Amino acid sequence: MGDVDKQTAKKASEGFSDEEKAAARERVRELKAAASREEGERDLLQKIAEMSAHDRAMAERLHAIVTTIAPSLAPKTWYGQPAYADKDGKIICFFQPASKFKTRYATFGFNDSARLDEGSMWPVAFALKELTADDEAKITALVKKAVR
Repeated sequence: MGDVDKQTAKKASEGFSDEEKAAARERVRELKAAASREEGERDLLQKIAEMSAHDRAMAERLHAIVTTIAPSLAPKTWYGQPAYADKDGKIICFFQPASKFKTRYATFGFNDSARLDEGSMWPVAFALKELTADDEAKITALVKKAVR
């Protein structure tokens, strides 16, 4: 590797935070594991158990909502976060705890495989500081729509 290549590699590696690097390592591990549904759910529940109490409470409730509303989605981890995939393995929705990247709020998001299209623009990620009954109803409706 030449000096220019080494400098480019060093600059690229400096661009990611420790949390982003850890998430990328988690994703590589997940891809290698190619887990069964049971292994995927076990990994997901382990990640939830490792969360702060506040994030854990939201993640547990979201897990219950998604698995009840969309039992066809397979629980798994995605970049070390709880996620739910369709039969083709495509991530439909995910939960990013606030502690994951030291942000002030958690995120519940949807990937492009989710069928949330509304015109030419629609939201695909939602900030969560807490999870109220109204929030749960909205998320339930979104998950139903995402998998229709």
